[in-house]
Amino acid sequence: MEIKSAEFVISNTDYRKCPEGNLNEYAFIGRSNVGKSSLINMLTGRKKLALTSATPGKTLLINHFLINQSWYLVDLPGYGYAQRSKKVHDEIQHIIQSYILNRSQMACLFLLVDSRLEPQKIDLEFLEWLGENGIPFAIIFTKADKLGHGKVKTNVRNYLQKLEEQWETLPPYFISSSEDRTGRDEILNYIDEINKSQNE
Repeated sequence: MEIKSAEFVISNTDYRKCPEGNLNEYAFIGRSNVGKSSLINMLTGRKKLALTSATPGKTLLINHFLINQSWYLVDLPGYGYAQRSKKVHDEIQHIIQSYILNRSQMACLFLLVDSRLEPQKIDLEFLEWLGENGIPFAIIFTKADKLGHGKVKTNVRNYLQKLEEQWETLPPYFISSSEDRTGRDEILNYIDEINKSQNE
């Protein structure tokens, strides 16, 4: 898929105020500082479409970007930032869960996982919640350029083995790097396949 246009549409905290219509939405979520904004910018080929920040946990809104006038890329708030108050943490959890559970236009949720880390409890619990609620999702392992190719493969294999303890069927997954654009074509082609299958 070629990205010909990408434009910011709206930010809000309430899924009911998201854009009307039936265009597919592909939402991106992950722990704070997992590289979500950088990945979105890499996928769309726009350096500042999603604002990256040195401070984790800056995205507190549901952000909609219209891609090729035909589908939405949705940037969801990051979760798991330890320095938030419980009140803010609960508010963000509500924003995330209400969007995921109620937004019928969401065709797939991409969960971003830092490829450098061991499986994190908060991610595994979130994955379990997605499974319990029947949410269509895929995993994107980020920051692959920070490790050697062999180490990335080992980490991903270990992660998938951990998931196999709970999951009969593993979700689709992608390995990415915002620095060298690893995974860009695979992720965009996956989105394209879903769009085409739903338009048949």
